[in-house]
Amino acid sequence: MSKFSDLQLIEPILKAVQAEGYETPTPIQLQAIPKILSGHDLLACAQTGTGKTAAFALPILQLLAQRGVATDPRTMGIRVLILTPTRELASQIGESFTNYGKGLRISNTVIFGGVGQNPQAAAIRRGVDIVIATPGRLLDLMQQRLIRFNTLETLVLDEADRMLDMGFIHDVRRIIETLPKKRQTLFFSATMPPEINKLAVQILTNPARVAVSPVASTAEKVSQKIFHVDKRLKTSLLIHLLGDARVTRSLVFTRTKRDANRVAESLVAAQIGAAAIHGNKSQGARERALDGIKTGATRVLVATDIAARGIDIDSVSHVFNYDIPNVPESYVHRIGRTARAGNSGMAFSFCSAEERSYLSDIERLIRQRVPVLTTPDGLEPEKKSSGGGGGGGGPRRPGSRPGYQGARGRPQGQVSGDWGRSRR
Repeated sequence: MSKFSDLQLIEPILKAVQAEGYETPTPIQLQAIPKILSGHDLLACAQTGTGKTAAFALPILQLLAQRGVATDPRTMGIRVLILTPTRELASQIGESFTNYGKGLRISNTVIFGGVGQNPQAAAIRRGVDIVIATPGRLLDLMQQRLIRFNTLETLVLDEADRMLDMGFIHDVRRIIETLPKKRQTLFFSATMPPEINKLAVQILTNPARVAVSPVASTAEKVSQKIFHVDKRLKTSLLIHLLGDARVTRSLVFTRTKRDANRVAESLVAAQIGAAAIHGNKSQGARERALDGIKTGATRVLVATDIAARGIDIDSVSHVFNYDIPNVPESYVHRIGRTARAGNSGMAFSFCSAEERSYLSDIERLIRQRVPVLTTPDGLEPEKKSSGGGGGGGGPRRPGSRPGYQGARGRPQGQVSGDWGRSRR
């Protein structure tokens, strides 16, 4: 079994990795780190949860350390730019560089929208080696001439396909056009749609190629189940399943921001700790929601696909697809949030009659049928809110719905030990 010490990493980085509790490199790390250290451009097909952040962070830190670190970062300029689609992912990448670079005098800063730009511009003026940025805010700062990349050595595009989905690809192209042509470029994407493949061809020079966990493959230790259920009963079914004590930390995926809010409110009304996260939430609200699920103060995080992409939460026991995604690859990304680091996990999907074509697309992609469970009896339709807000506010009184978890924590109407009887 390979170890990080087999990858010719320097001692300060090995100590930092050990301090983070990692012993064995993941497949993407084993493949990518030596190629990056050798100076190659890289084209990597790897989805969330494969360890790809460390796959580029560790060798980048080592290359910067080996090339020399300035006493005053302002004298050397920005040396690394990492473009990423969401502010949550940008923050997590920044934390990773800080943790892995503890023994090195290498600085980083994170730039994203939704907050004031002055602290970010001040950090740039003070001097920084590594910038982790979302495209929109970075382009704003560039247009104001508050940031320059004439000293850039390395460019990383992380989750390039998601940047395409979110409409950032034109901003990404405009940013890249301003960068030095002589640089090392590392390109990470879970999928390779035609426009992303075209971009990779344009900006990479003789790249080394690595691929792990193709998007069509689901994590081996995820137990996948489906309920065919009337859409009006989905919230009641979710509350029912959350009554089981085995659901310790869970992600619930909805298709829209509005539904994320509605479902979270219904769970809170059922005395289940829940919070919603989506693009309309303020940065402070998003950070509080993430802190709650990470610390255990909140059991359930309700999210849209775009908001959840790149969020790294350990020990997720269950994923609930409240809505079946209309893009089949999103199903693979969603359920990949559980069963990480050798753990097992459960993924439950709620399929209404209107969503059956989406389920068929998913089963074609993953090349397997998802076992169907019998929907429990006694579920109640969700009540519409009196304010006409387009969704129910949850149970009228504690315990009025199946699955309400009472004061003693004993779920009512709990699904049997095997989570119900499979129908196929």
